[in-house]
Amino acid sequence: MADEWLRKTTRPVKVAQIDTTAPNVARVWNYLVGGRDNFEADRKAARQLISIAPIMTEAGQAAPAFRWRAIRLLAEAGIRQFLDIGTGLPTADNAHDIAQALAPGARIVYVDNDPVVLAHARALLTATPGGATSYIDADAREPGKIVAEARTTLDFGEPIAVILSDLLNFIGEPGMAGEIVTTLMAAVPPGSYLVVVHPANDLDPSLLAAAQRWNQISPTPVTLRSRAEVTAWADGLELVEPGVVQVTQWRPDEPPADEPASRGRVMPLYAFVARKP
Repeated sequence: MADEWLRKTTRPVKVAQIDTTAPNVARVWNYLVGGRDNFEADRKAARQLISIAPIMTEAGQAAPAFRWRAIRLLAEAGIRQFLDIGTGLPTADNAHDIAQALAPGARIVYVDNDPVVLAHARALLTATPGGATSYIDADAREPGKIVAEARTTLDFGEPIAVILSDLLNFIGEPGMAGEIVTTLMAAVPPGSYLVVVHPANDLDPSLLAAAQRWNQISPTPVTLRSRAEVTAWADGLELVEPGVVQVTQWRPDEPPADEPASRGRVMPLYAFVARKP
């Protein structure tokens, strides 16, 4: 099993065709979270968005902080398998860094189809002894393919945490985001979890304006959604307290070492963790 996993995760990744003249989702987000894997076109776009919606600077820190807390909670609860779809560029706190620090035997599968992210895939393909980390080149709109390829690393007879962090907002086709969630959660066994972060369209008008600007300058449009729309993805699942809330309100740490100073302000990102009964 270990030899088979190693063979598959060390295969050559495809050569990325990277356009450095146009803003890229992964690179702009990388800039917002303080990363260095971005170009001037990405920084220019990010600065435009921040000028329209200043909260985006703090949102860029709040979303990863929630993700860290959610993965920590699940690892402490005994979850040892994670399917992270739309992973983006590597940062200091990737899913495997968090999970395997608490549970060295944890197994993580990353999924993305962005050529920029693919170029960094090998940086993600590291694991602790006894654990596993692998990568799938796939579009989130192909959940069946994702599940089929993830079976190489993950045991779908045991609980899996499915992570969709700032991913479904790039699925704008009517009903498709819900179909993706339904397909993924149907494939995992009872006791599995769904982790979601999604930008809101009903909390901060400036974020709507920033989204409109992004859709003018980027080939990858974004769709913001209401709390009711986000909550609908948890139908049939058991929401973990406190339910669907602003990302900074989901089980914040005390003292707030991992949160922006705007904890008491509106943070236009919804987040939740839900368990499959």
